[in-house]
This record gives sequence, structure tokens and C-alpha cells, in this order.
Amino acid sequence: MDKKLQLSKMLPHLSNELLHEIELASSIKSLPANTEILREGQYVKVIPIVISGLIKIFTRYDDKELLLYYIKPGESCIMSFSAGLKDEPSKVVAVTEEDTTIIILPIDKVIKWTKQFTDFNTLFFQQYNLRYSELLDTIQHVLFDKMDVRLYNFIKERVELTNKNPLQISHRQIANEIGTAREVISRTIKKLEAEGKVKQHSNSIELL
Repeated sequence: MDKKLQLSKMLPHLSNELLHEIELASSIKSLPANTEILREGQYVKVIPIVISGLIKIFTRYDDKELLLYYIKPGESCIMSFSAGLKDEPSKVVAVTEEDTTIIILPIDKVIKWTKQFTDFNTLFFQQYNLRYSELLDTIQHVLFDKMDVRLYNFIKERVELTNKNPLQISHRQIANEIGTAREVISRTIKKLEAEGKVKQHSNSIELL
């Protein structure tokens, strides 16, 4: 399937003229899982749109990782977009969560398209709205949900995102992504397991 057809299926609101511009200027790249595609402090030269797979966007603080969001098929990275437009170093890290295929858009073309095509701006306004809604949800969970609820929802969302159950994920990784200590995660998983909501295996967690 060519790039224009792939994009038209994922992003049907884009005009044919814009799709043609993207087809000429972009490239497709397939990346294995656990590939770092953007590091903190790096200047953004390209913007990805995910065709298949999953990209994790997170930040680091005091040697800890804090998950910000995932980029799913048909989505792009709003933090990269913002840093690229302002010519500022990235404040986030982007790593493929699984084998992932992306369309790569050069930042100079992206800047041009934001001025030339209103439907291109709509794409990123939608991404801003999505991430803002996710941020509000995260704040609500942190403020009002107990740890067992937060952890169960995290596991459930991860299963839905990856279509994998059991999940091959460590207690430390979970702790990093939801901003707590590994010991808290280990204790809470035992509680969820006693309630019949999850099952621990030697190197994975199964949602029941």
C-alpha cells in the first residue's frame, strides 16, 4: 500500500493536495521494539505519524521515567510538533513499545504545511485536545483513585493498547510509568491477584 493511500485511510480529513505533498516529502520507516527515536535535549528535525505499532512518550526526572502518553496508529507526537515549530530541544523521550512503522515528515515541510493547509492544523489541534483530555484523566486518577484502581486501569489499558495478555512488563517499569515505588506496585499486584483480577507469572502479568 502506498503512502498516500495509507494516510488517506488513517486521516480521511486531509485534502488530496496535502496528501500529495506529504507523499512527495515523507518517507516510511520500520523500527524494531525498544528503539529510541527521540531523546531529551535533541532538536526535532522530523515528525512521525504512526502507521502501525506503538510509541511511548515519557520524561525522565531524578533517574526515574514518567509516562506521558502513547502514540497509536493514525496519531503523531504533539510534544515533537511543538518543539519542532519553536526550534527548541525536546523535553521528552520517544521509544517504540513494539515493532512500529511510521511516516516521517520533515519539520521544514511541517512548518510550511501549517501555514498552507488548514486541515493539517486540524490534525494537530486534535492531538492537543486528545493529550489535554488524557492529562485531565491522569490528574483525576492520581488525586482521587486508590493505587489498586490506578494499577488495574493501567494494566487494562496496556492490554487494550498492545492486544497482548499476559503482559511482559516488570514491576519496576510499571512503577516508573505511573510514578510510584516498585515495592508499592508489588504489594498492590498481590492485592489484585487475591481479588481475582490479575494473575502473576514468572515474567508477566495476566488480566483476568
